[in-house]
Amino acid sequence: MTEHDIELSVNGTTHELTVESRTLLVHALRDELGYTGTNVGCESSTCGACTVHLDGDAVKSCTLLAVQADGAEIGTVEGLAEDGTYAPIQEGFQKEHGLQCGYCTPGMMLAADDLLERNPDPDEGEIREAIEGNLCRCTGYQNIVNAVEFAADEMGEASSPEMTAADGGGDD
Repeated sequence: MTEHDIELSVNGTTHELTVESRTLLVHALRDELGYTGTNVGCESSTCGACTVHLDGDAVKSCTLLAVQADGAEIGTVEGLAEDGTYAPIQEGFQKEHGLQCGYCTPGMMLAADDLLERNPDPDEGEIREAIEGNLCRCTGYQNIVNAVEFAADEMGEASSPEMTAADGGGDD
């Protein structure tokens, strides 16, 4: 087997590792680096349980070789929360009951987060289209859609400055 030295930046932490040519990114993340939130489902890019962010785009890590990600910035579900505070998408999944068994949840969150980065105010059809590559056998999807809508609302409120009395937003 041919081995390669690669460097991956995962959730802002740089890792140097040696992998075989055939090592899939999902296995490098889980088995070599301990990022077990990235799940192995179908290994054919059908289910989306392995979705991660690669240089800012949602990709399925089960069909990407680790050597192809050499030098890349990778985001996993473990990197969504900041300083112990849930990201809006995580909060949405919790408050809107967007998960049951949780197996698809990390990939679903990352696919939804990718959508919200590109489109901060998606409608239901756009949400359903964005998550259609991620399969869930438990929820029936409506609560997941609700979770994404919740996150979009939270992100919209966080980015909208509150009006003050000086600019017409105060009590008269």
